[in-house]
Amino acid sequence: MTVIKSCLFSLSQNSNINKIANKMGPKIGIRSFIAGTNLSELETNVSHLNENNIAVTIDNLGEFVYFEDEARKATTNIIKVIEKINEKNLNGHISLKLTQIGLDISLELCEKHLIEILQCAYESKVFINIDMEDYQHLDSSWQIIRACKSQYSNFGTVIQAALFRTDKDINCNKDMRLRIVKGAYKENSNVAFQSSKDIDKHYLKLCKAHLMNGKFTSIATHDHNIINELIKYIEDNRIDKNKFEFQMLYGFRTNLQESLVKQGFQVCVYMPYGKDWYGYFMRRLAERPQNINLVIKQSLSKLFIKANV
Repeated sequence: MTVIKSCLFSLSQNSNINKIANKMGPKIGIRSFIAGTNLSELETNVSHLNENNIAVTIDNLGEFVYFEDEARKATTNIIKVIEKINEKNLNGHISLKLTQIGLDISLELCEKHLIEILQCAYESKVFINIDMEDYQHLDSSWQIIRACKSQYSNFGTVIQAALFRTDKDINCNKDMRLRIVKGAYKENSNVAFQSSKDIDKHYLKLCKAHLMNGKFTSIATHDHNIINELIKYIEDNRIDKNKFEFQMLYGFRTNLQESLVKQGFQVCVYMPYGKDWYGYFMRRLAERPQNINLVIKQSLSKLFIKANV
C-alpha cells in the first residue's frame, strides 16, 4: 500500500503527464469527482448541493504555474467564479492555491493577485480559503497570509495535521477561520508524521483545540470514527453548531454528508472545477488508494447505463 501511495504521489507531481491528461479531458469515472469544466456545469452542480442544504467551497483547479500570464489567467478565472457565486446567490465560497496565482514566480506578484481576489470577494461578500500546499511552500504562504491579514478579514486557511509544526501554526492563528485536514502531500519523516495512527491522533487534537478557540472550524475528513468522536466532544462541550462544519470532497461519501445534514450539522463540499484536473485527482487516489476501486466501479456503471439507453 505504501509503494502504491508513493507512486501515485510521484505521478501527481509530473507536469508532463499533467499536460497530456488535461488535453485529454476528464474521463467518465473522473467526472464523478470533478464538478464540471465550465461555469455552466459548475453552477448546476453547486445548485444541486445547495438544494440539499449542503454548502460548497470551489477550487478552480490549476497547478504547475510558472509564468506570469498563467497566474494572471488563474486570478481572472477565480474572480469569475466569485462573481458567479454573487450573481446567482449560491451558498458557496472559494478555495485557492497560492502557487496557482504566482507563488512560484514571486511573492510580490502572488500577493498582488491575492489582494485583487480578496477585494473582489469582500465586495461580493464571498469568503476565501487559502489552501496550504507542500512543506517547501509553507513559509512563503504564511508570509503572504500575514501581510494580507492586516488588510482583510474575509479569508481563512488550512492546517495540516500530518506536519509537526502545525501546533505552533494553529496557536499563532487562533483568530482565523481554519480548515483542518490530515494532509494531501507526501512529506519526509523530518517534518511529518508517517503513520495514519499518529496523524489521526494529531488531527483530533488540532480540531478540539480550534473548536475551543471559538473561531469557525472546518472539520475536513471522511473518517466516520473521527467524526463521531468530534460530535461527542462538541456535544459534551456545548459548542454552537454555527461555529463549525463538516467538510468532504465532491463525489465522496455522499450518504455520510446527507446523514450529517439530517442531524442538523452544517456540511460543506470541496468542489474541484476546471480542466486542470490531473494533479488534484491523483492526490485523492494517493491519499486513499481504495478510491481506485470506486473510480472503476463508477466508470463501469456509467458505461453500462450508456450501453442500455
